[in-house]
Amino acid sequence: MKKINILYCFILLLCSACNNSEAGVIEVVSAEEMQSLLSLDDVQLVDLRSEEDRFKQGYIVNSQHVDYNSATFEQDIKDLDKTKPVALYCNSGKRSAECAQKLKDAGFVKIFDLRGGISEWKHKGKDIVKD
Repeated sequence: MKKINILYCFILLLCSACNNSEAGVIEVVSAEEMQSLLSLDDVQLVDLRSEEDRFKQGYIVNSQHVDYNSATFEQDIKDLDKTKPVALYCNSGKRSAECAQKLKDAGFVKIFDLRGGISEWKHKGKDIVKD
């Protein structure tokens, strides 16, 4: 099953690379699909929660922190590579859905949005980092 998910994610990424004219593809993914995506090198994983929530509740390993509600959000997303896939998550999926649309509007090629956020990730028993 894991090989199938990795193959599926690879095909999605390959298709997005071939269709650069179709910028801004948003795909809502399950925790299992997200975990498979994270095994690929090109994916930029972004945690959109506040710094406080990130460290209190835990976060997905190797995620970058970009606080969706911060005054520097617009500048912070400019530091991401538009040509590489971006995987987003927040607490429940609301902020990540809003951010996905902003990234699409800004010209990002492929955006993955974790359905149910980190709450669903934890509910499915996926690993988190707690400091």
